[in-house]
Amino acid sequence: MKRWRIILCAVWMLIAGNTAAQTPEPTSWSRVLFLHDHNTRVVAIGTSLLGLTAGVVGSFLLLRKRALLGDALAHATLPGIAGAFLVGEALGFQGKSLPLLLAGAAVTGAIGLGAVLVIRELTRLKEDAALGIVLSVFFGVGVALLGIVQKTPTGHAAGLESFIYGKTASMLQSDAWLIAGAAGVIALACGLFRKELALLCFDAGFAASQGWPVRKLDVLLMTLAMGLTVIGLQAVGLILIIALLVIPSAAARFWTNRLNVMAATAGGLGAAAGYLGAMISALWPKMPAGAVIVLTAAGFFLLSMLLGPARGILPRMLRRIAVSRELAQARRA
Repeated sequence: MKRWRIILCAVWMLIAGNTAAQTPEPTSWSRVLFLHDHNTRVVAIGTSLLGLTAGVVGSFLLLRKRALLGDALAHATLPGIAGAFLVGEALGFQGKSLPLLLAGAAVTGAIGLGAVLVIRELTRLKEDAALGIVLSVFFGVGVALLGIVQKTPTGHAAGLESFIYGKTASMLQSDAWLIAGAAGVIALACGLFRKELALLCFDAGFAASQGWPVRKLDVLLMTLAMGLTVIGLQAVGLILIIALLVIPSAAARFWTNRLNVMAATAGGLGAAAGYLGAMISALWPKMPAGAVIVLTAAGFFLLSMLLGPARGILPRMLRRIAVSRELAQARRA
């Protein structure tokens, strides 16, 4: 028993010592919170815009029951990134050029999207099977191409692995502008086709019976998700981008039953997760920004799941207790 107490005391002292050594100074808090540093300002704005747009698009994906579509598309971009680097180096261009890499990601992402549609339409397999096939096959091809990249003379300095886990802290101003422009276009498209996408999400059969182009609207929604996935690779990586598409929209679902309010809430939660995650990562540099953003979004989800007035656990329990009391009083009367 004494041995366990000594071990626990030693662990506590180690944790407390590391925490005290890593506690930011008051000047660091003010510089980070008020965005005095250029790099912090760029990362915070870029991730906030990405989270805002991801929350809006993710709301439609969640209601359409295609939340994992972003995961398949994210993994489908990996072969394009590695292939674009190899093609650029072979043609004498700079293989690490971000526009070139994102263009390659967009090409294979579009191919992956087409593969999902073909498998779903031409076979009897359901969409979850199509997503699993595309995700695994394209990711396997991407890993194989990354192995080839590592054997090239400039492959070790390419840093393509950062697209898997993200490199938010090293985001450049040009990257933030790229995210802002693409996010603006995607958000505008969501606003212009809001009614059509809402009808698609809630009752696709009724929309088809009324003559709406359901298949084209479906492709439009997938294309918006693919575009957001491509621009989000630089911030959080292809593994964590799915979190920004799913978690804020799932959290917003606990707060409301109206689509407009849900999309706005999801956008706000996504933006807040991006901003707070960037702030925490700036205060504690050893914590990776992409992972912190996802964990912050997860915290919002837990609070929403517990306290959300529309579908939260505690409000639902309170409503059940109130109904039970009313029934008991009615029986007594």
